Amino acid sequence: MSTAISPLAPKTVPQVPQVPGVRFATAEAGIRYKGRTDVLLMAFDAGTTAAGVTTRSLCPSAPVEWCRSILKKGKARGLVVNSGNANAFTGRKGREATELTADLAGAALGCKPSEVFLASTGVIGEPLDATKYQGVLAETAGRLAGASWLDAAQAIMTTDTFPKLAGAQVLLGDVPVSIAGIAKGAGMIAPDMATMLSFVFTDAPIAADVLQALLAKGVKNSFNAVTIDGDTSTSDTLLLFATGAAKGRGAATVKDIDDPRLRPFRRALFDLLADLAEQVARDGEGARKLVRIHVSGAVSKKSARRIAMSIANSPLVKTAVAGEDANWGRVVMAVGKAGEPADRDRLAISFGDIRVAHEGARDPDYDEAEVSAYMKNDVIDLTVDLGLGRGADTVLTCDLTKEYVEINGDYRS
Repeated sequence: MSTAISPLAPKTVPQVPQVPGVRFATAEAGIRYKGRTDVLLMAFDAGTTAAGVTTRSLCPSAPVEWCRSILKKGKARGLVVNSGNANAFTGRKGREATELTADLAGAALGCKPSEVFLASTGVIGEPLDATKYQGVLAETAGRLAGASWLDAAQAIMTTDTFPKLAGAQVLLGDVPVSIAGIAKGAGMIAPDMATMLSFVFTDAPIAADVLQALLAKGVKNSFNAVTIDGDTSTSDTLLLFATGAAKGRGAATVKDIDDPRLRPFRRALFDLLADLAEQVARDGEGARKLVRIHVSGAVSKKSARRIAMSIANSPLVKTAVAGEDANWGRVVMAVGKAGEPADRDRLAISFGDIRVAHEGARDPDYDEAEVSAYMKNDVIDLTVDLGLGRGADTVLTCDLTKEYVEINGDYRS
């Protein structure tokens, strides 16, 4: 975990509501870090439903495989998250570590091991010593509800420079319900489902299949529209838990994805996911600028997404932004290599409201001083209009600085 907070960090810590049916506490297990919390233990009321999406990497971590195996049941009573060790590429030892962790957590929480979800983040390839949980999880279970959402978000950080959390309150029908979420991630981020780790909680009573459908849709334009460095983690996990505690206040269980009562909740959930995803982009390792890439005029939204990601993942584009250089030639390069329909002579490129290129050439009104001044901003909007159709999309990224190399050059050692 870095000691220098990103200049793009939120200026204030958001207010996040407590979620009835969720209790949690943090602990120091010494997994890798010394003198800081590195374990988050959460307990959920009986009847809690669960949904999740995990990495599409063909080299998933042991905790990802564990979550996949129990997600089919759609039920949860607990969650254990550790930072400092990803328990990935650890073979049989990794699987044994997940089993021991689930056994210890189940005993501490009074539930079945198969009702406990697991997530790990940190170094890949180093065996996780789950025996360090012995005693720690039982002690932590004895003081559940003793932590804040800020404590929870801090416990799961690795190279993050600030904790990421968000909350919302919304009506489900005429009953108020709460949503709370935390996330971690700063590097190895080009999600193909979610972010490194993110966990969202609500007291709304929602059936597991509906919850899963909501999450699968909500991730598309939030976490799946973010890239830091083009690398998809072995550990990407996004889990959504619904305790159903609002039933005690008169809320009926939502069993149909088309239930009209779900519309305000869906909007609030999607906004919360987008908020957390932007916080991840703002905390890109070594980042000094948030970059929003807007692609319009594509033949389809899918094509626009691929072109936007080609731009966002280009080291040349990202280093140009870091150097405050509006180098539209690098943008043209990234459009051209995306493998999607594009016409050089129809392209228009803008930085902010300043159009720098038009119809395949430099804009006739181009002003170097004006665009140079714009590039000094902390947030850069880069817009590409292909002029071919109505497809449009937006993705988030950040600049690529020397600090990124420094952070990742000695991450394991």
